[in-house]
Order: sequence, then structure tokens, then C-alpha cells
Amino acid sequence: MNRFAFPPAFILLILPFVWRWLLPAVKGLHGDALKIPFISALEKISIKNGSLWQIGSAAGNGYSRFFWLLYCIWGLLVIAAARPQWVGEPVRLPNESRDIMLVLDISTSMLAEDFSYNNRRLNRLNAVKLTASEFTRKRANDRIGLILFGTRAYLQAPLTFDKQSVEQILWSMEAGMAGDSTSIGDALGLALKTLTQSSETPTKNQVIILLTDGENNDGSLSLPQAIRLAEAEKIKIYTIGVGSQNSYFSLFSGIVPGIDEKGLKAVAAAAGGQYFRADNTATLQKIYDLIDRLEADPRQNQFVRKIKELFYIPLLAAVLMALALELAMRRIN
Repeated sequence: MNRFAFPPAFILLILPFVWRWLLPAVKGLHGDALKIPFISALEKISIKNGSLWQIGSAAGNGYSRFFWLLYCIWGLLVIAAARPQWVGEPVRLPNESRDIMLVLDISTSMLAEDFSYNNRRLNRLNAVKLTASEFTRKRANDRIGLILFGTRAYLQAPLTFDKQSVEQILWSMEAGMAGDSTSIGDALGLALKTLTQSSETPTKNQVIILLTDGENNDGSLSLPQAIRLAEAEKIKIYTIGVGSQNSYFSLFSGIVPGIDEKGLKAVAAAAGGQYFRADNTATLQKIYDLIDRLEADPRQNQFVRKIKELFYIPLLAAVLMALALELAMRRIN
């Protein structure tokens, strides 16, 4: 497809006519007419021998071929100024990748069977495995990292495009393998450190998704300290609380504290994210789907067209015509 980048330039096409007809005759030292030294030579040019050079006075109609040749040169210059372009077919921009760090609680309280899937009882950890694995598969253009935490926080998968390896780790994780308590502060600190040390992606494209069913009751970094770190690093954090909000008794861990919703909301607010609450598998799935939409690639529906400038073609033609006119004038003289 061809187009002109600056169509208003075509208004300049009338400029020679304005100059020829509307401007008053030049008055000066030689009276009302402007004397041209070589006009007598031009008037001698005849049409014989197929010559293209003929002054309007000889033709008798006021529009000489010489004038129209100059006008053609002017027209080509105007076309060049209008910037003719060739525009190619639209091409979708390549997706812009994000760094997403999944931070998952695998303390023994995650063994509570208060979730269900296909009418079957399911513990919290298995529900997380199902939903987090599906979320990971959807983020085809992103690097995914994985931190598991209980009493201690461990980087199980550094940021990688290898989603299959991340899924394998997700399905192999077991409750209690990182300890029985919950160190949310340490886990967040490790996630922030991992992302800030990754220089390949700008900070604005880095996201942390923290999931837990308890409150920060262990570790060296308190939740207020983690919140201050999150504010300083400006990395977006989504927090998800799963299970019961109140304390309950577990055969594995005795009295288990409920979700610290106030703390999780404070973390999300400080980091420009959101807090979500999931008390069943369907809700947890919707939360991951919502985060997937919130963190959609900003360029996924953007297209570009290849543009090739063609102004040099009329410009070159104008230069060649001007050279031809100059050579012809020299031969006449």
C-alpha cells in the first residue's frame, strides 16, 4: 500500500500560478518589466527539428512548453516534499516478557483438606499445585521462578523460560519439606533479592505472587521489614491467602494460626499489587486467572507496519530534468 506522509505539501502546486498571475509585475530601475539578459536568445528558439523549447511569446498562448517543463520539475519536488511511502502489511509486535516469582507456602498446615476438586476432597497444597501449574503454562513468554518456604525459604527454580522444569518442581513439592512454621518475611526478602539481581528485565516487568495459609511466625525478617523492602524495590506483589481466616486445630501441627489478612493486604498495598482470598479450588483458579489478565503483555495486541520512504524517486527525477534543462540551455547559448 502506498501513501503520502505529508499530503498538505500538495498545496504548493499552485504556487507557480500564484506567482505568474497574481503577483504584480516587478517595478524597478528598468520600468514596469523585468528585463532578462538571455530572453532574446530564448525567443529565437523555434519548434523546428522537433525542439521542445518554445517560449510562450512564440507560441502565442501564454503557456510555453518551457514553463510547463519547469512546472513539472516543481511538481516532482512537491511530491518529494509530500513524502511518498510504501506501507507493508501489519505485523504483530513480539511479546514483552516478564519475570514472575512464585512464592509458595509449603508448611505442614497446607495439608489441611478443606479444598475439593471434581467432587473429591483435596488438601491446600494439591490445589495450589493444580492452579499454579496451569498459570505457569499460560505465561509462555515469561520467565518463571519458584521459591518454597516454611521455617526457611529456598529458591527452588531460578528465573527460567523452562516451564516444564518449574512444573516438575511444583508437582514434587511436599508439605513440611521446608519446615513446619511460616517465614513470610524471609520468603519475600529472598524473592525481592532474586529479582533485583536479575538485570535482564526492567523492574516494571517483575512480579511476585505470594501464597500462604498462615501468618509470619518465624524467620529473621519481620513482615513490617518485608513491607519496607517491597516499598523500596517497587516490585509489584500479589498476595493470596488460602484456607481458613481463623485459627484451627491440625493433627499435624496442633493449633494452626489463621491467615494474617491484614499483613498480606499491607504487603500488596505497599507494592502496588492486590490481595486475594481463596477458600476453595474454584476461587483459587479464578484468582490465578485474574492475575494472568492483570499482568497481560502490554504489546500483545499491538501491530507495526514496515514503512519504506520513496521521496528519493521524484527528487531524483526532478534533479535529472533540471540537469537536462541546463544542458539544453547551454547548447542553445
